[in-house]
Amino acid sequence: MTLLQFHIAMSLIGLASGFVVVYGLLAGRSSRGWTSVFLATTILTSATGFPLPPFGFDPARAIGALSLVLLGLAVIAFYFAHLKNAWRLIYIVTAMTALYLNTFVAVIQSFMKVPALQALAPTQSEPPFVVTQVVALVIFVVIGVLSGRNFHPKVAYA
Repeated sequence: MTLLQFHIAMSLIGLASGFVVVYGLLAGRSSRGWTSVFLATTILTSATGFPLPPFGFDPARAIGALSLVLLGLAVIAFYFAHLKNAWRLIYIVTAMTALYLNTFVAVIQSFMKVPALQALAPTQSEPPFVVTQVVALVIFVVIGVLSGRNFHPKVAYA
């Protein structure tokens, strides 16, 4: 398996497990196992993106660096602060933002690689691309707000 294939696999697993985590937050509960998979694979997604071409610091690497900072805070909030007090909201905001960034990049990649989507927005400045990204952002903001309202763990994770 090449590094690119590993990177893509981690990204897809991170997205899928992230949406399972989101479902739990919206339902007012969390799974330590799914959260571990989400955090680990999303960290690996960001970390493995740096050695891939094209080389140099570009927008993709800026997103990766931001994601790693957010995921670091999510790990601290979940594993070390045990979601106590303000750490609950820090976890929700950082984890959901990292998942959004992964989704943001997935949308970009989809419009670059899927012929039907590429035909709709060849330069990624056309309305179908912009509307897709705006809708994704709005959905994540709503999910974040609802998660903040609904997710109040009864037992802190140790």
